Amino acid sequence: MDIPDGLDLTPVWLSMKLAGVTVALLVVLGIPLAWWLARTRSPFKIPVEALTALPLVLPPTVLGFYLLVLLGSSGPAGQIWTRITGHPLAFSFTGLVIASCVYSLPFVVQPLQAAFEALDRRAVEASFTLGASRTRTFLRVVLPGIRRGLITAMVLGFAHTLGEFGVVLMVGGNIPGETQVVATAIYEYVEILDYDAAGALSAGLLGFSFLVLLLVYGANRRWHAELKL
Repeated sequence: MDIPDGLDLTPVWLSMKLAGVTVALLVVLGIPLAWWLARTRSPFKIPVEALTALPLVLPPTVLGFYLLVLLGSSGPAGQIWTRITGHPLAFSFTGLVIASCVYSLPFVVQPLQAAFEALDRRAVEASFTLGASRTRTFLRVVLPGIRRGLITAMVLGFAHTLGEFGVVLMVGGNIPGETQVVATAIYEYVEILDYDAAGALSAGLLGFSFLVLLLVYGANRRWHAELKL
């Protein structure tokens, strides 16, 4: 499909920026959370797992509503943010990042948790036996051992954030140049019956999503083949 003349690609770049920032934050937050979930025997593990996975089953508009209540001008987080910065948190790019982190959390944490659980603990114990500190062991042994799970988590988190709609619309609205991402731009083009522009953006998102799945499944297949050797 040809790109229509005059098609505004700003939502594409904004979506890429949102997905990149969200994944970076989720990797920083998700690694310790996934590590704890993979190793803990705490009775709080199951409730935390359920809470982490909640965005998988909760309708995006419901999740977006509660986030809007939390981040809005009358919400606790929104009020604190406004006092500190003088700017509202809802209907802003920062608000979108927070909402996206919540919405895409399970797509990053679950692959990381699975990778930590599959990690050969003998290598970790050997590192401790040789006198390596916990930090050095984690950086030199654990993280390289879960690199495939880490890549999968980053790719899935990026793709999921790129295609989100309900949460974005509830928390960020559809402000051109600020909170209008690809999904909300497609919705707007359909509303004004500009199917050429909507089709072009939809085709790009479809192709990207399919490519992501090909890469993830291909990498996992090669990884399992290597484990059998």
